[in-house]
Amino acid sequence: MTTRPFDLLVFDWDGTLMDSIGTIVACTYAVAGELGLGEIDERKIRGTVGLGLRESMDILSPGCDDATYQRILECYRRHWMAAYRDEPVLFPGTAEMLRGLAESGYLLAIATGKSRRGLEYSLEQTGLRHLFHATRTVDEAFSKPHPKMLLDLLDELGIAPRRALMIGDTTYDLEMARNARTAAVGVCSGSHAREELARLEPLVCLERVTEVGEWLAAVGAEASPAPTS
Repeated sequence: MTTRPFDLLVFDWDGTLMDSIGTIVACTYAVAGELGLGEIDERKIRGTVGLGLRESMDILSPGCDDATYQRILECYRRHWMAAYRDEPVLFPGTAEMLRGLAESGYLLAIATGKSRRGLEYSLEQTGLRHLFHATRTVDEAFSKPHPKMLLDLLDELGIAPRRALMIGDTTYDLEMARNARTAAVGVCSGSHAREELARLEPLVCLERVTEVGEWLAAVGAEASPAPTS
C-alpha cells in the first residue's frame, strides 16, 4: 500500500517530455542567419529554452525593439512551420509513464514557454491531449520563472500548493515552483546542467522524466503508514 505524495503533477514540455532542444537551437540559428542577428553561442540559446520567445530575444539580441521582435517572431514561426515542427519526438517511454501516472490517480498538467498554437499541435501530434487536465502557455501567463502559470493551474484544479509538484529541465521551472511555493523535481535531459538545477534545491534531480513514476512510488511507500498486526 502506497500513499500518493502529491495530487497534481505539472510538467514542462520542451526538454522534459519532448526531445526538442536541438531543434529549437537549429531553428534559432536559421532565424539569426536570415535576419542578420550575428553569431549566437549555442550554449546561450540552450540556456533560454523554457522562456517565452520575447524573453529569449531579450537575452539573445539585447536591445531588441518591438518592431525587430515582430520580425523575429514572424521569421521563427515561418521556419518552424516549414522545417522543424515535426522533428521533435517524445523521450522514449514518456507516453507510457504519463499513462501510468494518470491510472494511479494523479492529475496531470502542463506549464510551458511554448505558444498555445505550438502546444496544441504537439498534443495532437503525440496523442497525449486526453491525459492532461489543464495546460498553460506563455500566451496566457507571464513567462517563467514568474509563478502565474502554476498559480493559475492550482486555482483551476483546486489544488493547494503543498499538494502539487513541478517537473522540469530548467532553473526557470524550479524558480517558478519556488515562487509558487510548490515542490519541484529537476530532470537532467534538457537545457540546464544538473549542477545548475541542484543549486535551487529540488526534491531530487532525475536523469530522465521516465524515472518520475518510480521515484513517486518510492516516496509514497515511505510516507505510507506502517501495517498493523
